[in-house]
Amino acid sequence: MSTGLPCGTRNYSYAADMAIIRTKTHWALLLVGLAVLFTAPLYLSVYWLGVVNLIGITIVAAMGLNLLTGYCGQLSVGHAGFIAVGAFTSAVLTSRLELPFLIALPLAGLGAGLIGLLFGVASLRVKGFYLAIATIAAQIIIMWVINHLEITGGFTGMSVPRAEIFGITFRSPQSLFFLIMVVTVGVVFFAKNLARTRIGRAFVAVRDNDLAAEVMGINLFRYKLLAFFIGCFLAGVAGSLTAHWISFVSTEHFSITDSILYVGMIIIGGAGTVLGPILGAIAIRLLQQGVTFLSPTLESSVDWLPSGFTAGLAPFVFGLVIVLFLVLEPRGLAHRWNLFKASYRLWPFSH
Repeated sequence: MSTGLPCGTRNYSYAADMAIIRTKTHWALLLVGLAVLFTAPLYLSVYWLGVVNLIGITIVAAMGLNLLTGYCGQLSVGHAGFIAVGAFTSAVLTSRLELPFLIALPLAGLGAGLIGLLFGVASLRVKGFYLAIATIAAQIIIMWVINHLEITGGFTGMSVPRAEIFGITFRSPQSLFFLIMVVTVGVVFFAKNLARTRIGRAFVAVRDNDLAAEVMGINLFRYKLLAFFIGCFLAGVAGSLTAHWISFVSTEHFSITDSILYVGMIIIGGAGTVLGPILGAIAIRLLQQGVTFLSPTLESSVDWLPSGFTAGLAPFVFGLVIVLFLVLEPRGLAHRWNLFKASYRLWPFSH
């Protein structure tokens, strides 16, 4: 079994074996990575800071779906609905009830997690394709309820105040960057730790063979519902960040297309790995930016394309990328990265 350590490096205690950061090289890379990340406002334009903020929020949401689907095997195609619950919960708490952001953020996650528990009960009776249909139904129900509640602004939506912590208001892209990145790094660290605990191992056992897991003494009821709660909790946190980032929320921001997009992210990145949602979110968001830049140029330079062709280019490219990954790299970018690291370590011995 791969330990993720260089050849010749061994762990001599359980604590060292369970540590996420094990070598001096790991510590150096972590510190350099964090330094580069948190100095990004110094060298990125306002536009690209906005893109990075979007990627950070997407990573939080995708990490939740990955814990639910990638680790526990409970397929959800209604993730955007739970993100909407978090967004509107945070919006109502801060706008209508005037609660501080630091209270609204965890309550938004808690609200989405509790709603996830209600629909997670379906996972006890159905799985696979049938569970996917149940989660799509969950998103439709959630959107219908939000649109028909007066407190959420109905079909119009509602304005959301800027996040404020200890008198500091996060208005500019630079200040929002630090807020979003702190939450994102915290969520990644949480997911990495969770995947290595007894809960994470139980999730994997349920995913691989739930009948065998139950025979071994794993409580399917408990762990499936726990996976739904944690996954939807992180979706709610992402929804809260989204609401205070764009300062306005409506159900149009959380379509079924977005839910499919999140499933695509963990497929492209690599389901069942912590690195997968990060790589998948970065790849899809940058792909969207590339298509956005390419569409006007393509429309103006190519006369024979039918009218409106470039408007549908983004979903076409996204679908094509999903198909290519399913055929050529079904285990995602995270698997390709592991292969690259292995070949890099073996390179001196092959020459």
